[in-house]
Amino acid sequence: RMLTRTPSVVAQVFLLLSVVLVIAIAVIQINQQQILSPGLKYGIVLDAGSSRTTVYVYEWPAEKENNTGVVSQTFKCNVKGPGISSYGSSPGALAKPLDDCLNKVKERIPVHLHKNTSVYLGATAGMRLLRLQNESAANEVLASIQSYFRAQPFEFRGAQIITGPEEGVYGWITANYLMGNFLERNLWRTWVHPYRKETMGALDLGGASTQISFIPKDPEEHLNSTLQVKLYGYNYNVYTHSYQCFGRDEAEKRLLALLLQKSKTSANVDNPCYPQNYNTALTMKDFFGSLCTQSLRPANYYPNQPVNFHGTGDPGLCQEMVSLLFNLTACRDREDCPFNGIHQPKVEGNFVAFSGFYYTIHALNLSGQFSLDDFNSSMWFFCSQSWAQLQFMLPKFEEIYARSYCFSANFIYYLLVHGYNFNAETWPQIHFQKEVGNSSIGWSLGYMLSLTNMIPAEGKLIQLPLKPSLFAGLLVFLTATALLCLLFLVYLCIVSHQQKNVPRVEHVFIPE
Repeated sequence: RMLTRTPSVVAQVFLLLSVVLVIAIAVIQINQQQILSPGLKYGIVLDAGSSRTTVYVYEWPAEKENNTGVVSQTFKCNVKGPGISSYGSSPGALAKPLDDCLNKVKERIPVHLHKNTSVYLGATAGMRLLRLQNESAANEVLASIQSYFRAQPFEFRGAQIITGPEEGVYGWITANYLMGNFLERNLWRTWVHPYRKETMGALDLGGASTQISFIPKDPEEHLNSTLQVKLYGYNYNVYTHSYQCFGRDEAEKRLLALLLQKSKTSANVDNPCYPQNYNTALTMKDFFGSLCTQSLRPANYYPNQPVNFHGTGDPGLCQEMVSLLFNLTACRDREDCPFNGIHQPKVEGNFVAFSGFYYTIHALNLSGQFSLDDFNSSMWFFCSQSWAQLQFMLPKFEEIYARSYCFSANFIYYLLVHGYNFNAETWPQIHFQKEVGNSSIGWSLGYMLSLTNMIPAEGKLIQLPLKPSLFAGLLVFLTATALLCLLFLVYLCIVSHQQKNVPRVEHVFIPE
């Protein structure tokens, strides 16, 4: 009896201890978890485009964990004035407009983090053109930016002119990163690679160039024209191409040059893409001063000679003129070559169209996704308006943009349909949008992620007394101990019960 009682007492004590410990650990773990402020890190990127410079501030939790996590845009500032390529003749004048934005940035980022905050400047097609036109002027602009940032409290990582393909791929990375196509949270709130999630193509329209980037249906076939991008341990073969001089502003300069060429008089020129009754005087340098229109310059070119453009608001004729900007014969009917003799796989899957695409679509009072018919009827209606009517139609009225939206819409139609081969069936797969959440879609975020060689981790926001693995291990061990003790006690009860019954049975059968 003593032998049976001792293990029984021991088992009961263990059972009680296990239950008490499980409850105690759980209570401590829940009540003692300490909410820590995740140390934040910051990065600044200047997107030095052809028409303007935009400053972006990004932040992310400082604690790194298996190289994953989320970066978000926390501030954006448009630098007043034109793009940096316009300062070729006076690079010293760059400092003043940059100051306004940089002073706001300094207020946004805690002072003690200034010296550890990296600043990157990436210049795009405007500077690519300036470098081709006048390399020493381009170098002076970059040198002026270098010296400006050396006097700032941040860690300046250099100003560079990025290539067209880089701009395309960085835009593709940003769009897919923000859409959650590389990472998503699972049930356990940890970051994982989404299962079988498709990436989106990216369409970017700047002032001097335009980019298309997407993963072709059969990447093996197009290895010569794809770039390999590695993110989160996965490889992506991205087709990308950048068309120089096919940005919105440069394309319009080429249109004005063509209109002047076809006009009987060089003093007064009709423009079917300008609204009816709109008149403006430009100098020849305004549109012939660019490398993109150099070949169209007349023999008697005088930079300061004025040219009066008169808007006729004729959608049909505007479209006809815009078609002349595209060389559709260079491909000689090759299927994988839409225009300008450039190889391009068939467009595949969903696309996001941002920057210049978004702003023009917004002016036409469209948004998101819509049919090609809807786009065409909105464009036709918009292009038929007079200058006086337009002032009441646009959400934000600025002359320099308002006069050009009809041209932009026709250019976008021609680029997407005859250039990239979208059709009535695939057009609705294009999503026209400017941002995801509060983060702008553009190349700058992808650029920063690539340069820091880190897609940063989400920090541990909650500091627990026990590591999750240890907590789980203890819980499993103590629960198992409690169960074993319980089973052992049940077993002892059964044995003890049987032992009590056996003598009674013997007593009945013993003869007197």
